[in-house]
Parts: sequence; structure tokens; C-alpha cells
Amino acid sequence: MDYAIDIRDLTVAYREKPVLWDVDLQVPSGVLVAIVGPNGAGKTTMIKASLGLIKPAAGSVLIHGRPYSEQRTTVAYVPQRGSVDWDFPTNVLDVVSMGLYGRLGWFKRPGKAERIEAMKSLAQVGMEEYATRQISQLSGGQQQRVFLARALVQDARVYFMDEPFQGVDATTERAIVELLQNLRKQGKTVAVVHHDLQTVPEYFDHVMLLNVRRIASGPVEDVFTEDNLRMTYGGRVAFVSALSAAPKP
Repeated sequence: MDYAIDIRDLTVAYREKPVLWDVDLQVPSGVLVAIVGPNGAGKTTMIKASLGLIKPAAGSVLIHGRPYSEQRTTVAYVPQRGSVDWDFPTNVLDVVSMGLYGRLGWFKRPGKAERIEAMKSLAQVGMEEYATRQISQLSGGQQQRVFLARALVQDARVYFMDEPFQGVDATTERAIVELLQNLRKQGKTVAVVHHDLQTVPEYFDHVMLLNVRRIASGPVEDVFTEDNLRMTYGGRVAFVSALSAAPKP
């Protein structure tokens, strides 16, 4: 099977302490997969290792059957909003246009055609009227939409998103969900680090439960069970029972 994301035996250690241990994850094409686990479980580390931003101690990551180094132009990344210097003096359109540098090369400036593409991506996230606004002047939800537009303009096959719902208002959350669903309709694959367990069955097709090791992964209806959640979150399970008792959407 041609997996969109194929992670095998991935181990990452910081100062000899394992952050990820022997992790496997196979994600089919055209699904939305939530990566779920407690703080410190290694969710962000797994994404960064998949993108070559962190060197693993062992293991491999393939994107549609080939190493990421050969697939850079087919992969887009939305990092955590808190990891970005939003005081950097640039405007919204320039930030989105940066998503095209992988295609253009770093030494060629985006031209008219690229700016039209960037504006179309801004329109998809409802931010076209903010194109000339300095990014430091945006709200948290608006900043997140800009980052999503930067990923969209790449027209990637695989998207990695690290907590795109964190700190956004309800309107932005609905817009992001609609965006994810549209990407799925186009046959794209999206892996999302996600914290809100209650919305996993509503927003996603697949889920990975991670706590340094992979606890389980697969279709939500098969994997997102009370037993698996208890293994993932250990003693912090009061909310798990309430979740399992809640009506399914």
C-alpha cells in the first residue's frame, strides 16, 4: 500500500532520554489523522523528525514511498503559532508568499503570478482583506489563518499541522475544520497534533494515540476507545470516562 506517511521504528532522544521510542505510524492517502497524547508525549517531536528538523536516533520516515528530502515540494508544515516571531516586520501577503519559496528557490522573488496565488489562498481562509496588514497587528486566530494560507499556497499532497486549533476563537475553529474537510475532498492527507479529545470523532477519520511509544493508531471508530485512552493518559482518566459516556456525533 502506498502510504502518504510511513513512519517505521522512529526513535528520538534528547541527552540520551528517549522522547519517542520505536514509533510506527502508517497513514493512508486522503485522510485526516489526529495525533493525540499528553504533554511531553512526543507529538511535536514526531512531526519535526518527519520533516528532517530533528535528527532521529533510529528509524525512517517516507512520504508517499520516498524520503522527505526527495518530497519537500509535496509537503507543507504549519508549526505552533507560539513558536513564531510575530514581531518580525513583514505583512500578511509576504508571509503567505513564503510558502512558494520551495518552488521558486530562495533567491527568486515572487512575481505577479505568485502573488495572485497567495491572494487566492488568503481568500480560502477569509483573510484577503488583510493582505497588507503587518502580522504583528493580527489577532491569534488571524495569525493562525495566515499560516494556514501559507501552507495552502504550496498545493501540497501531505500537510503536517501542529496544534492549529490552539488559542483560536470558535469562528476560526469552524473555518479550520472546513478547510481540513476541503483538503480531504481533494485527496490530500493531513496530520494534526490535537488536544481536544471531544472533537476527535467529529473532526478526524484516523487517530494516533501517542505517549513516547505508539499506543494505537487507525480509524477513529476502531482506535479511539476508553481502554486505549486510559493507556495513553495513565492516571489522568477522569475526563476519559465522561468522554466515552458522551453521545457520538
